[in-house]
Amino acid sequence: MSQTAAATDRTPADFWFDPSCPWAWLTSRWMLEVEKVRPVDVRWHVMSLGVLNEDKLDQLPEEYREKNRPGGVVWAPVRVCVAAEREHGQEALARLYTALGTRFHHQGLPRTKETIVAALEEAGLPAELAEAADTDAYDKELRASHKAGIDLVGQEVGTPVIAVPGADGAQIAFFGPVVTPAPKGEQAAQLWDGTLMVASIPGFYEIKRTRTQGPVFD
Repeated sequence: MSQTAAATDRTPADFWFDPSCPWAWLTSRWMLEVEKVRPVDVRWHVMSLGVLNEDKLDQLPEEYREKNRPGGVVWAPVRVCVAAEREHGQEALARLYTALGTRFHHQGLPRTKETIVAALEEAGLPAELAEAADTDAYDKELRASHKAGIDLVGQEVGTPVIAVPGADGAQIAFFGPVVTPAPKGEQAAQLWDGTLMVASIPGFYEIKRTRTQGPVFD
């Protein structure tokens, strides 16, 4: 098989994330496992919990209300992610997401500019990109990326959103899966296969059960 033919056999999976969300982080680490065990290539995009929740702040618990307000801690990291992608491309966004997520979710570091600068440096990106945290200069692009993902699944869900081409070429999109810890190896492959199977059924909308365990970062 030629390299060109092999490339066309791989499935692009568009993945929308907010770097502040621990559940999206776990799903993203699962997707990296999926790339190893299935012919899938992840394409990373940003979405924003701040944008998602801006019209329903009064419905959120106080702790989350403050985080999601304009200028709250969920806005800074995702703005910097948008700036990184605009200035340095998709691969840079992927590196930055990994560096941010490791600090936020595994190390428990605060969503401060200092943490963001350290993540930028690890990702090989200019520290000056952290200035995007305090400006709305990239918000138009942030909102456009958010809208592209959320329009596929509706306003009733959050991050992450995943979309893949179906058998007829139309996109199959879904929220989640929400899982902890991130499955690895064959378990990752089985979850991917099963998720695509149910998501591709016309009229299928939801499987859900109460979470009895918090995020496990291994």
